[in-house]
Amino acid sequence: MKPIWIVDDDASIRWVLEKALARENLATRSFANARDAMAALETDTPQVLVSDIRMPGESGLNLLQEVKARFPGLPVIIITAFSDLDSAVAAFQGGAFEYLAKPFDIDKAVELIRRALEESLRETSVESAPADTPEILGQAPAMQEVFRAIGRLSQSNVTVLITGESGTGKELVARALHKHSPRAGQPFIALNTAAIPKDLLESELFGHERGAFTGAQATRRGRFEQAEGGTLFLDEIGDMPFDLQTRLLRVLSDGHFYRVGGHQPMKASVRVITATHQNLEQRVRDGLFREDLFHRLNVIRLRLPSLRERREDIPILVRHFLVQSARQLGVEVKRMSDVAMHFLASRDLPGNVRQLENLCNWITVMAPGQTVEVKDLPLELTQGQETPSEWASSAPAPSSLAPVAHTAGAPILASQGGDVRPLPMPIGGMAGGMPGSITSLAQLGAAGGWIGLLELQAASMLSAGQSEVMDVLGKQFESALIKTALKHTHGRKNDAAVRLGIGRNTITRKIAELGIDGAREE
Repeated sequence: MKPIWIVDDDASIRWVLEKALARENLATRSFANARDAMAALETDTPQVLVSDIRMPGESGLNLLQEVKARFPGLPVIIITAFSDLDSAVAAFQGGAFEYLAKPFDIDKAVELIRRALEESLRETSVESAPADTPEILGQAPAMQEVFRAIGRLSQSNVTVLITGESGTGKELVARALHKHSPRAGQPFIALNTAAIPKDLLESELFGHERGAFTGAQATRRGRFEQAEGGTLFLDEIGDMPFDLQTRLLRVLSDGHFYRVGGHQPMKASVRVITATHQNLEQRVRDGLFREDLFHRLNVIRLRLPSLRERREDIPILVRHFLVQSARQLGVEVKRMSDVAMHFLASRDLPGNVRQLENLCNWITVMAPGQTVEVKDLPLELTQGQETPSEWASSAPAPSSLAPVAHTAGAPILASQGGDVRPLPMPIGGMAGGMPGSITSLAQLGAAGGWIGLLELQAASMLSAGQSEVMDVLGKQFESALIKTALKHTHGRKNDAAVRLGIGRNTITRKIAELGIDGAREE
């Protein structure tokens, strides 16, 4: 392994860092100025570069620029006694791995250098978006139903009502319905009825004649006219004012409308697709939505699943959003570690796909390093403030993760009368009277990966006085290994046995004992 270079005109800083890194058995090479470090780059390269920002002659920012131009993947940590905003912004804009202000805690500095070192040693494979990114991402069974519905509607102009929680992608589905319909070559017009004031919504929908009201200085085409021959998507239809519901019903039934202040009927050859996150049946019962309009809109209802119902898609969506965010910002694509990805897949995100996209934008901007760990995620997520449910007990491990990640995040199982059932894993603290030194999954992940989680679960069960702990956890471990092997061998148990290094009779017996499905002979 190459040494860690320390560039600082302060000899005491160089000495302290050298001694601290030597205790970690890490080789170092020191420079008193940036010019000497630049000259050394002609013949050698460090594993990690630690540089002061202000030095006589060439500055640390100049050195950073030189390093990033020649070695883009080399982590550079900037340290400075001048912890001003301009310095911090300049450091990160230049591509610094992290920014450390003097005086700094030496242990924190060593930890940061170690992390940069791990990043440098890690394979530099960068995730890239597929050549043709699908307009809607999803492999979960719940999404397959949506895809099938879009396919069945591809040759139809029927009215569709899209329901689902906020942030599930209702407009994306509406656009897909339009794209794969006979009207694909015509306009697609989207309008959020909740975002426009009531007194302006009528004009927005149907247009107005000149002089129809104060300020109407010219004739204006409404959204129905703009969408002529195509599709009009009305989002949040449940919030449409009651009197406008009557006008919309008339358009849908008669096929024509009048501009505000107009007397000439306007043809309306428009396919209407609506969407809402509200319970329209309840709003009808409450007298807030016209029943006849509801039945007119509810010809085909398409329900979009929440992210909780399609956890298998979270890794796919995360990778897509990270690539998308990196392209928008012009930076390298961040990568999620297996543990972080599995943790994220276990969380309930009330904002659904929109919240996940915002989280990926946050990660791209705020997370240090190219590989994102659990501890790099926002505190409100890792501390479970939004959803204090048990992590990984409600979701299967994403299929795209490595086998170790399946084991790490799989819910620990307990045997009770021969059955195998999930045991909860606390987030906010330790179960069974365990010490509360590790209080978040971010810390759990840093405490030893899946081995640390296994030790934690074992300690919790032992503290609770549970018996047969070895048998219980052993079954969980064997079950996870066999299921993963069967998945990688497409259910062929003989091949799985060979990959696991056990006998054919042994895997057959364990499959029966553990109640594992999906195994076949050939």
